[in-house]
Amino acid sequence: MTDPIPLADARDSLGDLVNRASYGGERVLISKRGKPVAALVSLEALMALEAYEDEEDERALAEARANDDGVRIPFEEIIAEHEEMKVRGE
Repeated sequence: MTDPIPLADARDSLGDLVNRASYGGERVLISKRGKPVAALVSLEALMALEAYEDEEDERALAEARANDDGVRIPFEEIIAEHEEMKVRGE
């Protein structure tokens, strides 16, 4: 990964930065006030990240289903308990 590029500079060279990300496979960091805030990545990198996230979601769902004890708490009960805790200062 390269050093972050200030947003003002990125605006002036957006086309070049998009080419670096899409064709060069670079991960281009954009900074604002000296702090990294965004990144440009290739479409392939984004799709790979989203596929990974989908797999992790499916894994977490399968784990949650495997550990499900069948107990359900009505939403209203949770809200009431939360309100009681606020009254008690918890």
